[in-house]
Amino acid sequence: MTEVLIAGGGIGGLVTALTLHQIGVPCTVFEKVHTPKPLGVGINLQPNAVRELYDLGIGAEALDSVGLPAREWALVGLNGNDIYAEPRGLEAGYDWPQYAVHRGQLHMLLLETFVARAGPDALRTGAEVKGYRQDANGVTACLAGGEEVTGDLLIGAEGIHSAIRAQMYPDQPPIHWGGAIMWRGTTRAKPIRTGSSFIGLGTHEHRMVIYPISHPDADGLATINWIAELTLDASHGWQESGWFKPVEIADFAHHFDGFRYDWLDVPALLAGADIAYENPMIDRDPIPSWVEGRVGLLGDAAHAMYPTGSNGASQAVIDARTLGACLLTHGVGPEALAAYDAQLAEPVGALVLRNRGAGPFGLLNLVDERCGGTFDRIDDVIPPEERAAFMAGYKKAAGFAKDALNAAPRTIPEGARVG
Repeated sequence: MTEVLIAGGGIGGLVTALTLHQIGVPCTVFEKVHTPKPLGVGINLQPNAVRELYDLGIGAEALDSVGLPAREWALVGLNGNDIYAEPRGLEAGYDWPQYAVHRGQLHMLLLETFVARAGPDALRTGAEVKGYRQDANGVTACLAGGEEVTGDLLIGAEGIHSAIRAQMYPDQPPIHWGGAIMWRGTTRAKPIRTGSSFIGLGTHEHRMVIYPISHPDADGLATINWIAELTLDASHGWQESGWFKPVEIADFAHHFDGFRYDWLDVPALLAGADIAYENPMIDRDPIPSWVEGRVGLLGDAAHAMYPTGSNGASQAVIDARTLGACLLTHGVGPEALAAYDAQLAEPVGALVLRNRGAGPFGLLNLVDERCGGTFDRIDDVIPPEERAAFMAGYKKAAGFAKDALNAAPRTIPEGARVG
């Protein structure tokens, strides 16, 4: 009998599968897509998540093939002046880098690594888990088409539209949209500032996020990931037909015509893109528990959150590794899921709400409230100690406070195996 069934072959599901293989727990991943493809654009992996990938044997050489280490994180006001800037990753004193990567390429890296280690039969594509039933002896995953598969545990890692979460919480509120629309795309261009800087520019309700997700080529050009965001009236809910649909650059670029500075020309950056995708900034209300007996939730299925903190994928990695540690301690059974739930559900639920409230971009709110977004000296608007305390509080909540992370023991001890 397969011990652990994993619904969803995205980042969270695959890191879970890699972790289970590492600690000697057989598993099968069920992915509804017949042929997984490298979809999406840029995401960030915080040092706490990179540490876990390194411990899985996915190191700098592999991650450099799908992205590059981030060197700086900066917020910039409407008139182009810095609000806050700090080094990131190794340059900030972490023992591990922060990586900016292409989400789809990272997904393919994880998928190919898992199949190479566990064998092709451990990944079933075109297999969608629609629900489950369980008793004292095991759990049965019910697949579309009528097939049933039994195991000891079932992990729902199928994203924000999780069928497993819907069965666990049939009366859950609908997906939450706060009024922000994101247009996402990439452009081949020269990196700015440090050459690997994450830039948040504008106000909380009208901003750009810009960072490279590839090393520069011989001509100095890199793939620059950008997100253009605008907040509208959310009182009537999301009225468009799709959640991640291609749109023309001209449909939205005019909102950012004023974002021109001597160091950055946003209209030119947008004009150089081949394609853009539109989707609302959405999340789900936190739930009191991610676990029901032998069934657990992980990643976006457990805690879909706004991308304002750049830690949605990172938290999925931490979920997977925490689950692995609980299996080592408690064995492959409900006790492990209960321990996993007790450790993560409450603090990560609070993080979901913190990101909904702007996350680290909350500094933009403060600037907007105090000076309308334009200033000559940021110290006259928000004192340095207030800015530093704000960011330190976010890092602590998100699990990547430097000193605590550097001092923490491995989540999965080297060579550890279940039973």
